[in-house]
Amino acid sequence: MGKLTDRKARTAGPGKYGDGHGLRLIVRDDGTRSWVFRFMLNGRAREMGLGPLHTVSLAQARELATDYRGQLLRGLDPIDERRRARMAAFGSLTFKECAEQFLEAHSGSWKNAKHRQQWTSTLETYAYPRLGDLPINAIETSDVMRALDPIWREKTETAQRLRGRIERVLDWAKVSGYREGENPARWRGHLDNLLPAPSKIAPVNHHPALPFAEVPKFMGSLRKQSAISARALEFTILTASRSGEVRNMKWDELDGATWTVPAERMKAKKEHRVPLPKRALAVIEEMRKHGEKGFVFGSPTRASKPLSDMTLLRLLRRMSRSDLTVHGFRSTFRDWVAERTAFPSDVAEAALAHTIANKVQAAYQRGGLFDKRQKLMDAWAGYCESTPDAEADVVPIRRGA
Repeated sequence: MGKLTDRKARTAGPGKYGDGHGLRLIVRDDGTRSWVFRFMLNGRAREMGLGPLHTVSLAQARELATDYRGQLLRGLDPIDERRRARMAAFGSLTFKECAEQFLEAHSGSWKNAKHRQQWTSTLETYAYPRLGDLPINAIETSDVMRALDPIWREKTETAQRLRGRIERVLDWAKVSGYREGENPARWRGHLDNLLPAPSKIAPVNHHPALPFAEVPKFMGSLRKQSAISARALEFTILTASRSGEVRNMKWDELDGATWTVPAERMKAKKEHRVPLPKRALAVIEEMRKHGEKGFVFGSPTRASKPLSDMTLLRLLRRMSRSDLTVHGFRSTFRDWVAERTAFPSDVAEAALAHTIANKVQAAYQRGGLFDKRQKLMDAWAGYCESTPDAEADVVPIRRGA
């Protein structure tokens, strides 16, 4: 040791500088300076970071390196020993404390406040009563099972989310140095041996959807409703869109017969262009009578706010259709395409803005099949306006069209 000086450590350009006996100073291109202790263990070279120069001085780095060399002489792994020391220091951290730190660390990644609240509510209701006060480094499979088993069969969907959230908190604790070993909440190859597969015990709950044969009659009743919520629901059905995309639509997103939904409002976080059929354009023209400020379907009581999702549900209740959901009309549209038209499946999926899992197929569809979707949405609007109970004709489309 002793090859470096404080001055050289502070002023050296980018590169690696050895002080001796495994201690090195790494200076990166951006000027960041940090200490690394390099050593051999069982014939393999290993490195462990000692901290940045602005926090760990040259003298402190030498002292740490000396301590770690002493551990090597005693047959110990310095990296493992430091991990154990950290776990001992933080051993009093409970699952709840780690969960709260995890939530804080990810505060900028939540889609909205509701998403974070869902996380917090799930943990408070089901995890904290059984795991909350346990030391994070002492949690085992049996502890996780005590949280999951009581609700796995009766509240399967909630239990699945709970398991995933417990797993993420435990992963965070491991990466942060608060625990080690395998994650006792992991599913594949672990809990799947102790709990029945969700698909075996809980049927998939689809959004209640209107049979497509009943759509013309329903749309006829809907057009008789004069409320803004009725026009918003009609537009939602005609475009096969999600409720939130429509309710938050602004005037500057409209360009002729095209509506461009910005990426931040799309589930897949990609901009989506929607071709508008004539009836949808007529709805837009009707909304222009209320002014072109703010939201197209603004709240009747507060123009600066969009309609709420509950407003559309209340409309369905007034129409004595509380058996339906707004989202279910997307399923209605998809069933109609499959059973009453010859439009290709990929055109329907593109209209619904579904993500294409096949990367090769997705690469060929970067254009979004806009022209084909225009024909599909015109056909759908025509069916929605057709005579109730009439048999719908099959709508053909050439593959090359």
